[in-house]
Amino acid sequence: MVARKEVSLILERFVPATGVPGWPGAWEGDARFEFSVVFTSYDATIAALKMVAALASGLSARIALVVPQVLPYPLPLENPQVVLEFTQKRLGEVASDIPVETTIRHYLCRDRLVTLSAVLKPGSIVVIGARKKWLPTREKILARRLRRFGHDVILTETT
Repeated sequence: MVARKEVSLILERFVPATGVPGWPGAWEGDARFEFSVVFTSYDATIAALKMVAALASGLSARIALVVPQVLPYPLPLENPQVVLEFTQKRLGEVASDIPVETTIRHYLCRDRLVTLSAVLKPGSIVVIGARKKWLPTREKILARRLRRFGHDVILTETT
């Protein structure tokens, strides 16, 4: 049986805090506190980033924006036939508006939960943006599952 590669990192980009000098090497060996924000939708993720930026700036923490983009099986992960430049440009714009050091980690994957389980450090503080609804949403289910894996999850709901 041949094992399939299930996750492919296509972008890891450092975005320095607005008005604060930064460089990618600043993250190497740096033991500062880190929040992981999981991309769900643009509006919900922007709201989550703004909320966590207020927390992170007071703690001298940094943010990792984790973007698991699910591709169907007919498309190869190594060379997908999807336009990635638009998504990456938009993510860069979102991250550059945050006044905290941010790293964007964009993954192409088959399963979002499997990818997040593989890339998040044990016991990570994960922030997920979601729309406010009384029914269980995809984001609420993801938050519950990540909690089962031992992560601390903050769910920010927007209207």
